[in-house]
Amino acid sequence: MNRRDLVQAVSTQTGVERRQVDTVLQGFTQVVTAVVSKGEPVSISGFAKFVKVDRPARMGRNPQTQEPVRIKASKKARITPLKGFKDAVVKTSLAPKLERGVWPPAPTAAKKTTAKKTTAAKRSTGAAKAGGRKSTAKRSTAKKSTARKTTAKRAPAKKTTAKRATTRKAPARKTTARKTTARKTTTARKAAGAKKTTKR
Repeated sequence: MNRRDLVQAVSTQTGVERRQVDTVLQGFTQVVTAVVSKGEPVSISGFAKFVKVDRPARMGRNPQTQEPVRIKASKKARITPLKGFKDAVVKTSLAPKLERGVWPPAPTAAKKTTAKKTTAAKRSTGAAKAGGRKSTAKRSTAKKSTARKTTAKRAPAKKTTAKRATTRKAPARKTTARKTTARKTTTARKAAGAKKTTKR
């Protein structure tokens, strides 16, 4: 939780406008920092204590060489959590209850619209992919059907050529048969004429 989230959560919890919460939080941090920097502690009961610690000069020891070293005087800031805060952190049942939607925050309208847009974009891309697959499948089926039609058309053409060949050959056979019958009749007539001449 950053500063913005904290302001929003406090505004939701207390029902105060965000601008007012922001100004109050800014004033709080300024006052605490200024007072503690002067050397006066700030204690908020049940929460924390802000203190400025003065550490005087002292003698220390170098851990590598074990030689004595003089440490200069220093000042440090210390924030100490108090009993109420410690107990609430350790045991969650003692922590104060927040209003609904304070934390985690409820999704705003802008987040909802962005989520809807992302879902709509995902659906459109999925539909486009499915449509592309369907179109490719239709194309492949159309190609297969056209190939079948062309092969079917080519097959009857072969049959007609075969029929034509047979029809052309058939008259030739008939003429040969006629020729053979004509030859037989002529030979029979000649034989009959020869028999008559021999009888005379």
